[in-house]
Amino acid sequence: MSTTASQPSVESPSKELRLANYLREKAAEKGGELYFKGKFIADDVGLSSKEIGALMLKLTESATDMQVEKWSYTSATTWRVELA
Repeated sequence: MSTTASQPSVESPSKELRLANYLREKAAEKGGELYFKGKFIADDVGLSSKEIGALMLKLTESATDMQVEKWSYTSATTWRVELA
């Protein structure tokens, strides 16, 4: 009978935190302001565009170090993120 040693679980950041960190990084690279559609960053953050949309609504209320706003809606919502 073999025994496997259990490894301590390393908890990955929450989806909201992962998205927020990604947005901060990309906005910083672009001079503090970023415009994007969820479907174009979905693969980068490992989330669906639907998940991104739901999390962006949360970030509009919870993020204190960046301003998040719905910028426009054409074929998909464009979001604007500006670092505070």
